[in-house]
Amino acid sequence: MAGIKLTKTELKAQNDALKRFLRFLPMLQLKKQQLQGVIAGIVAKTEEVRDRESRLKKEVDGWVGLLAERPDLVNGLVKLKEVKVSSANIAGVTIPTFESIETETAVIDAWDTPAWLDDAAVAAREYLSLQAQRDVFEEQLRLVESELKQTSQRVNLFEKVKIPRCKEAIRLIKIALGDEQTAAVTRGKIAKSRSPGEPDGEESAA
Repeated sequence: MAGIKLTKTELKAQNDALKRFLRFLPMLQLKKQQLQGVIAGIVAKTEEVRDRESRLKKEVDGWVGLLAERPDLVNGLVKLKEVKVSSANIAGVTIPTFESIETETAVIDAWDTPAWLDDAAVAAREYLSLQAQRDVFEEQLRLVESELKQTSQRVNLFEKVKIPRCKEAIRLIKIALGDEQTAAVTRGKIAKSRSPGEPDGEESAA
């Protein structure tokens, strides 16, 4: 492998890296599972809000035609002033959470306006609240899906690239070090076989 030194120092570095990757991988996998669960929860809540919007529309269908008859009263009846949100940290992601909305309702003269106008104001406030909640859930989903994408990429990087590379590098280094050790032993035996023997006693006496 390019860039890998076939040394004991490199072997230790690769072993340390492999241990680190194997320690972090389960954490990343757990985070991925948590994020997937969070996404499922957000999707379910978003669908619930959409269902409530649909039910509200059906509820007002019976008298919504009256609104068209008095546009002077309906226009500007309820205005959205502020969507109040807080923040929460879920699986390491900071997301907005819906708190409430602040609206401004036009002054209604109970003696000079039809009775259904109060119901229209209540329905309008509820509908604005549901829209705001849906917007917040959609932002939550965007943020968590982005985090899930990054986490999934890291899991794949560890599983398919870093860990296999470390294992392969360790295998190659061990082979190289083993070959080097075998060669060193062989050279030692050859050197020993070629060294001159000790002189015997007769030759020493002569």
